[in-house]
Amino acid sequence: MAATLQLCYGKTFKRPFAVAPPNSGYSPKPNPSRIIMCSASSQSKRRYTITLLPGDGIGPEIISVAKNVLNLTASLQGIDLSFQEMAVGGVALDLTGVPLPEETLSMAKQSDAVLLGAIGGYKWDANEKHLKPETGLLQLRAGLNVFANLRPATVLPQLVDASTLKKEVAEGVDIMVVRELTGGIYFGKPRGFGTDENGEEIGFNTEVYAGYEIDRIARVAFETARKRQGKLCSVDKANVLEASMLWRKRITAISSEYPDVELSHMYVDNAAMQLVRYPKQFDTMVTNNIFGDILSDEASMITGSIGMLPSASLGESGPGLFEPIHGSAPDIAGQDKANPLATVLSAAMLLRYGLGEEEAAKRIEAAVLDTLDRGFRTGDIYSSGTKLVGCKEMGEEVLKSVESRVPAAL
Repeated sequence: MAATLQLCYGKTFKRPFAVAPPNSGYSPKPNPSRIIMCSASSQSKRRYTITLLPGDGIGPEIISVAKNVLNLTASLQGIDLSFQEMAVGGVALDLTGVPLPEETLSMAKQSDAVLLGAIGGYKWDANEKHLKPETGLLQLRAGLNVFANLRPATVLPQLVDASTLKKEVAEGVDIMVVRELTGGIYFGKPRGFGTDENGEEIGFNTEVYAGYEIDRIARVAFETARKRQGKLCSVDKANVLEASMLWRKRITAISSEYPDVELSHMYVDNAAMQLVRYPKQFDTMVTNNIFGDILSDEASMITGSIGMLPSASLGESGPGLFEPIHGSAPDIAGQDKANPLATVLSAAMLLRYGLGEEEAAKRIEAAVLDTLDRGFRTGDIYSSGTKLVGCKEMGEEVLKSVESRVPAAL
C-alpha cells in the first residue's frame, strides 16, 4: 500500500517534514498557506514495501549495495522491509519494448517508496525519443506525481580536498537545491519538429508554468529553508522569459506567508557563476525544472564528486522516488568501480522522507561518514593517503559501520 504524505501546518520542528511531536504542547490548526508534505509513518507501522529499480549501467551494482545497507539497518532498527525489483529504462526496452512498463509503474505506485539506480546508455542513444531510457524516467516521475526534487550538496570535511575549488571556497558549503520536477520545458506543449516560413527544419519546446505549480514548489522550498538557515534564493530568468516573470511574481507573493525566511532572487546565469565563486552564500535554492537540473549538477562538483549526492522526489501523496543524481556511467559498468555512496545516502533520504524513519536514516548517514573517516575511497574521490576500494568493498565497509552503530552526527 502506498505511503501517504501528511500535511503539516505552521510551527516548525527540528525533524524535517515531521508532524508535531507528542506532548509538544502544540495543536496545529489547518492553514492552507503553510501546507507542506511530510512522510506518513505512525509509530506503530514498521512494515514497508520498497520498489527497487536498478536500471542501466552501474545501476544494478549500486542498488545491490544500497539494498544490503537498508536490510541491515532495518533489522537493527526493528523495521521489516520487503523489496520488489522491476525493470525501467534501457533494460526495460530490451525486455518489453518500452522504457517504463505498465507493470513497473503499477508496482511502484503500490509501494511505500521507490529507490532508483540509474538510467541510460550508449546502446539506446540513437533510439527515437519515445524509446529512449530517459523517457521512462520522465514518465515515472509524472506517474508518481512527484513534483518536488530535493538535492543536497554538502561538502563533507573528509572530502574537502576532493573539490575542484580551493579549500577556503569549498569548506563548509551546505546547499539544498529544491527543483520543480514535473513542469516547465521538459513537459510543456507544444513541442516537436517542423519547418519554418523559409523551409528550414526547426525543433521547438515550450517553457510553461501554471500558478499552482509554482505555489506548491515555493511552499516546499520555504518550509525547507525554515528548517535550515532561513535563507531562500529563487533562481529564474525573469529579465527575458515570461514564465520566469510569473515564477518571480508567485514566489514573491508566497514569501508573505514566511516572514521568518529571507528571500532573494537571482538570474540563472549569475547563480551559475556565484556557485563557483562563493557557494557559501547559498543555503536553500529553489528553481524550475531545467535550471534545477543544471545547477544541482554544478553544485555536486563543489562537493568533490557527483557520486556522493543523493536526491528525494516527493509528491502530495503516494510513494516518493529516491535516486542518486549521477548517471548510469556505462563506461565503468560491471567493473566494480562505481561509487555507491550517493545511492546509500538516497536510501537514507528514503527512510527519512519516504518512511518517516529518522533514526534509521541517521544511522546510515553516520555509517557513511565513519567509512570515510576510516579512509576508504572509490576512484572518483580517491586522494593520496586513502585506501582505494571498489563498489562492493565500499558497501562492505559501510555495513561494518552500520553494525557498529557509530554515533550520529548532530
